Amino acid sequence: MASAGPRRAPPVAHNPATRVRAIFISDVHLGTPGCKAEHLLDFLRYHDSDFLYLVGDILDGWALRSRFFWHQTHNDVIQKVLRRARKGTHVTYVPGNHDEVARQFCGLNFGDVAICDEAVHTLVDGRRLWVVHGDLADGVIRHAKWLAHLGDTLYDCLLWTNRHFNALRARLGFGYWSLSQYLKHKVKNAVSFISDFEHVLVREGRRRGFDGVVCGHIHKAQIHTIDGLLYCNCGDWVESLTALVETLEGELKIVTWDSIHAPGERVLRWNDAETEQEPQPSIAVPAT
Repeated sequence: MASAGPRRAPPVAHNPATRVRAIFISDVHLGTPGCKAEHLLDFLRYHDSDFLYLVGDILDGWALRSRFFWHQTHNDVIQKVLRRARKGTHVTYVPGNHDEVARQFCGLNFGDVAICDEAVHTLVDGRRLWVVHGDLADGVIRHAKWLAHLGDTLYDCLLWTNRHFNALRARLGFGYWSLSQYLKHKVKNAVSFISDFEHVLVREGRRRGFDGVVCGHIHKAQIHTIDGLLYCNCGDWVESLTALVETLEGELKIVTWDSIHAPGERVLRWNDAETEQEPQPSIAVPAT
């Protein structure tokens, strides 16, 4: 009697992605070992949107000029974004200081992605948000770029320590925890810089007639009101692993995605046939 072969597991019902109105992502730093591209891919599997804003430092041109690093997951992030744009999501790319080379293309569209020096997002309730990377409020970037490059090198060393620290935590059964973020925001001068940075952007946003500001740059996810104006920072995908989202009801939230729920899922290329279905995660995941 022929063997029936191994029993197949019963099919698992797929859970659809959480639909939000807008997603804001900054400081991914593709091209660096510290980039958590797989976490970002996993986040995008579970979140779909009408608008997607890439708020600067998506690529790290500074790092790529000194040494080339490019993991397949970094390419997958680009394919995922291009596919979103092709399927109807309004994708806007606002370059930052690390990917400033893209600023020469502001005003153009590449693969349905609009490249802009800054953008305006209108919330459900009609409030207008100024979307900008934020390096214009950083005096070091504007007036002492050599010092910014030195700080970037020291920051890379801190991230290297952070990666090995978390590798040890993982072997001991602990979850991800950002040592670099903890140290950075415990330093008095760093906290003072963040406060000054926020106030500069808010003042400029008010001068321009906006109701709020969405930015990145300082790797500190935040939503709060400063002097009556809304300040939102997307965070980053190196340390905090966060994105800013606007729900369908118009509420702004910070979503932290520090664990991967569907590892190893294949990422379709931007031009793969529309009849081919993207894989859906098979576990329930909360929206925030």
